[in-house]
Amino acid sequence: MMSNIIIPPPAGRGGLRPVLTAQFFSAFGDNALLFATLALMKNNDYPAWSQPVLQMVFVVAYILLAPFVGQFADSFPKGRVMMVANGLKFIGAVLIGINVNPFIGYGLVGVGAAAYSPAKYGILGELMPEDQLIRGNGLMESSTIAAILLGSLSGGMLADWHVSTALLMCAVIYALAVLANIMIPGLPAARPAQYRHLRVMLEEFLTACRTLWQDSETRFSLIGTSLFWGAGVTLRFLLVLWVPVALGITDNTTPTLLNALVAIGIVGGALLAGRLITLKNTRRCFPAGILLGGVVIIFTLMHHMYTAGFWLIMAGVCGGVFVVPLNALLQVRGRASVGAGYAIAVQNLGENVAMLGMLAIYTLAVRLGAPPVATGCAFGGLFALGITLLWSWQWLKHRRQ
Repeated sequence: MMSNIIIPPPAGRGGLRPVLTAQFFSAFGDNALLFATLALMKNNDYPAWSQPVLQMVFVVAYILLAPFVGQFADSFPKGRVMMVANGLKFIGAVLIGINVNPFIGYGLVGVGAAAYSPAKYGILGELMPEDQLIRGNGLMESSTIAAILLGSLSGGMLADWHVSTALLMCAVIYALAVLANIMIPGLPAARPAQYRHLRVMLEEFLTACRTLWQDSETRFSLIGTSLFWGAGVTLRFLLVLWVPVALGITDNTTPTLLNALVAIGIVGGALLAGRLITLKNTRRCFPAGILLGGVVIIFTLMHHMYTAGFWLIMAGVCGGVFVVPLNALLQVRGRASVGAGYAIAVQNLGENVAMLGMLAIYTLAVRLGAPPVATGCAFGGLFALGITLLWSWQWLKHRRQ
């Protein structure tokens, strides 16, 4: 089932620039759209607990499509796959902007994002040699985080001024992402599709899951990145409720600004990871993951904008050092065993199951009236404990070998 994987030679650096440009616009739109849609829901008096539910709709699209998007990414030139995915995001943003139910529009954006992710990471291995992949991932993460920074700020600030204008900007940005995708070189498909039946695609995906989870290196990468992104999306919504309680500020801009500070930290952490960690010593990232949980606890206890901002930057640095090497490790080993598209699709499934679980717990905590500060402390402590257990597990397995 998993044979006939074609590994095209690296295409050189010429195609990397349009990939990074497309990723910037796509991630910019994702983050601006989230905060613009949250502002729209706030204006329309949706309850507070419905905010994480919006993200859960997005995440469910990832989970349901996980068995199919990997083969889709490997069956066609990845630049074209990215173009189609960004087109779906554009349509979703337009639907929200013309007052279609925001959960429907944002769910369509989730479908586009699910198709986009395996292609955007899988294409790096087709453009760069293996010894440059951590650097390539660092550039990809830096482009993403810069987009998160500017997109979050733009979405929040424009929404404070005029929500419809913010939504229009998101649609325009997605259109620019589609144009950038057109500039990506026409690479050959890594694994031309031999089967179109959904049952066969599901069987191949399950085979890829077993292959990756049975490999100890890819298994710890999958668990680590899942914990990180599950924690990251929960922190984003925690900030929306934490800001009014801890800082006494009720606008839409401040939470987006604080999210942007996390993004700045991740840029620095991603670049630092490229200098300190290689594929041969990826376990060096674990202390950063444990520190991330502790930093979140410290941040949650702050009551001043500047000190809170500092600790959020530090949280981002720890997160970047932690997640970038794990992504590169999965791309290398996954590309050689099941294909890059399948590897990223399996990773997306794990990450989004973690997101869905953490968001569900967070939504329950909000509905039960748990204070944001206590919720943040519990969240940071559990994350640090989870990474500690993962590190201990890997250390014990290494000792036994």
